[in-house]
Amino acid sequence: MKSRMNREPITIRKAELSDMATVQQIGRETFFETFAQANTEADMQTYLTENFSDAKVSAELSHPDSQFFIAWDLEAPVGYLKINAGLAQTEPQGETALEIERIYVLSDYHGKKVGQRFYEQALAVAHQQNKTHLWLGVWEENLKAIRFYEKNGFVTFDKHIFQFGDDAQTDLLMKKELTD
Repeated sequence: MKSRMNREPITIRKAELSDMATVQQIGRETFFETFAQANTEADMQTYLTENFSDAKVSAELSHPDSQFFIAWDLEAPVGYLKINAGLAQTEPQGETALEIERIYVLSDYHGKKVGQRFYEQALAVAHQQNKTHLWLGVWEENLKAIRFYEKNGFVTFDKHIFQFGDDAQTDLLMKKELTD
């Protein structure tokens, strides 16, 4: 086993359909870590069951306008990025937009630049696809994430309701204009 001093850096690779179980596991764990304290157990279980089901994750991984990237610490998955263009966007923002739908990083890896590397991956894809802006939705009470996006040049342009069980929660919609 490598010592901490000379270990390999975290690597990021594009996910394929064969990575479905990894995406599901990371998704369930990170969503629970982030949002369980602010929501009921019943709402959490319903959300996790519906949104990380085989059918749903398989469809997302197979969508031609979506891409997933997984971060690995040696052989252990530690997070994933999901980006959407075109018809895969959760809200239509036009053909020149790229949505960052999810940056999910296990809490043990917060502060280790995994989220920043995912943001940079999304930015690289946006430039490759000649997009004019990146956008995303973030829960108004997720202050850590909001600060991260603001630090990276995102500004709030709108908001929408995210229905979580019986709880109507507000997501801020944020975007970053891209320049050449």
